[in-house]
Amino acid sequence: MNPDDAQPIGAPDRRPLDPATGKPLPARLQPGYYPGLSALSQQKFWDAATREKVLDRVQSPPPIRFFTPEEARLMETLADHILPQDDRLAAARIPIVPRIDERLRTGATPGYRFANMPPDAEAYRLGFQAIEQIAQRAYGRAFRELAWGEQDALLKSIHDAKPQEGAEEIWRKMEVHRYWALVVQDCIEAYYAHPRAWDEIGFGGPAYPRGYMRLEHGEPEPWEVEERRYEWRAPRDAVSDPEEADIAAHSEHPPHGQGGTH
Repeated sequence: MNPDDAQPIGAPDRRPLDPATGKPLPARLQPGYYPGLSALSQQKFWDAATREKVLDRVQSPPPIRFFTPEEARLMETLADHILPQDDRLAAARIPIVPRIDERLRTGATPGYRFANMPPDAEAYRLGFQAIEQIAQRAYGRAFRELAWGEQDALLKSIHDAKPQEGAEEIWRKMEVHRYWALVVQDCIEAYYAHPRAWDEIGFGGPAYPRGYMRLEHGEPEPWEVEERRYEWRAPRDAVSDPEEADIAAHSEHPPHGQGGTH
C-alpha cells in the first residue's frame, strides 16, 4: 500500500484526474470542497443522546454477523464500485458494509416493501447469487476474480436494468431495478450517516440545541467553512462516465472541466 495514495499494488487507479495534467489527484484525508471542516469538532454543542449516537458511528462499527465471510467480501467489492473511496486515504475511509450488515441482521426496514420484492435479507442473497451466476456465464470466473472493468460492466448492466445473461430465474423472483436501488440506497445511507461524509459535503452536523442561524443565502455558520471548489475528471476507465473517461484516455492534457466531488 502506498501511504500517499492508498492504492493497492496491481489495482486500477480509480482516483479522479487533474484536468490540467491528466494525472490522478492525490488521495486526501478529507476530500471534497470544504477543507478544514470538522463536524466532530462541534460535539460539545450537541445534546448527550446525539453525541453518543454520532460517536458510536465513528468509534464502533458493528461486527459482521449477517453476511457470511464470502458475502461480506463480495459486498465490500460492490460498495467500492457504488461509492468508490479512492480519493480518501485508507485511514479516513468510511465503513459501509458493517452498517448494512447490522440493518439486515436486525431486520430494520424503511417501513414498507414493494409487493414484487422479497424481504431485504432475501433480496441481498438472491442478488449475490445473480451476480455470481452472471460472472460465471459471461467470464467463467467468480465475480471477485474478474478485472475491475469487467466487474463494472456487469454491475452497470444491472444498474441499467438490462442484466447480462445467466440469472434469469432470479430476476423473475425480484425486479432487477428495485434490487439495484435497494443496494445503492443502503450504501448511500451508510456513507452519509458518517461525520467524515458530512465534512466532505459541507454539512456542519447536528445543531441541537444550538440551532442553525444562517438559513438564507447559502452562508456558512460560524463553525462551517466556505466552499473551495476544484476541477477533476473521471478516471480513464470509468464505465459510469464514459464521455469524461474517453476525454481523459485520449488526451495527455485534457481541457479544463468542472466536476463534482468524486
